[in-house]
Amino acid sequence: MLDVIELAVPDSLTTAQIAPGCGFNCYHFTVHHDGKFFSLIDAEENFPQPDSRPSGHGIPLLFPFPNRIRGDQFEWDGKTWQLPLDQVPFNKTNAIHGFCLDRPWRVIKQSGNRVSAEFQLSVDAPERREFWPADFLIRCTYTLRDASLSLDVEIENPDTVPLPWGFGTHAYFRLPLSNDSKVTDCLFQAPVDAQWKLTECLPTGETQPLTGPLKDLPEGIRMRDVSLDDAFRLTPGSDHCEIMDEAAGYQIAQSFSPEFTQMIIFTPPGRDAVCLEPYTCLTDAVNLTEIDTGWQVLAPGESQTLNVTIALEPIVA
Repeated sequence: MLDVIELAVPDSLTTAQIAPGCGFNCYHFTVHHDGKFFSLIDAEENFPQPDSRPSGHGIPLLFPFPNRIRGDQFEWDGKTWQLPLDQVPFNKTNAIHGFCLDRPWRVIKQSGNRVSAEFQLSVDAPERREFWPADFLIRCTYTLRDASLSLDVEIENPDTVPLPWGFGTHAYFRLPLSNDSKVTDCLFQAPVDAQWKLTECLPTGETQPLTGPLKDLPEGIRMRDVSLDDAFRLTPGSDHCEIMDEAAGYQIAQSFSPEFTQMIIFTPPGRDAVCLEPYTCLTDAVNLTEIDTGWQVLAPGESQTLNVTIALEPIVA
């Protein structure tokens, strides 16, 4: 097993575990509340191993692009940029999930309930520097509290040219929240106002209204009613989503800063989990710059901060 950092809260049994050597992935987050333990993040029992699939467990961090870029190249600033297809073992067609989730990060600060690490492309994956228009530095801090885990993200452009980028988290939320509950009865809600049309997991650039069971997505739909690997546009001004286990009386609440404008919802086959993935931009956004997809550019020396927070909360009727 790779090295692991365990976070703990004084006078609490709430814990989190992070693997710096596997993309700074937080793969364990257990809340102790009212005499009970609630495990909120799903990962295989022996994760992380050197051969573990980094995109399939815990909370993969996706940067400088989340999800896919069509094929293995893109055009930017008058130049064709070639991309590798090796970030995720099962992917053979499209570049996917950025350059950070399968490489070690450098821990720069650590205390009992907080840890910070950073990843700079030219330093930590120099063999991948040629694939992106600019060097980048991403610094992330996990902070554990009694019932929440906060991820603060700072993105910097240390280069002399503009940095195009998008960021996303890919948390696998474990269900149900109690032994007396059923996965199929759990609900999840996301404040979305449209669904992106996809062809082979890539957006066409067109949206469509929410139809069928998805019409209820802003209020909540049950796990048994859908099977999803789909992209949605977040309603402007929205900042949170929930996964509810009514039988347990608790929900997982995920909040995010205003820079997040899109969401992927994925119900992984054969697993008692759901992924509600906030993204700052749409899948393949670098190839869809003629429409508003959230694709961003940092000038040399500029930085951007983001936040995603996961918390256990009682369901209030």
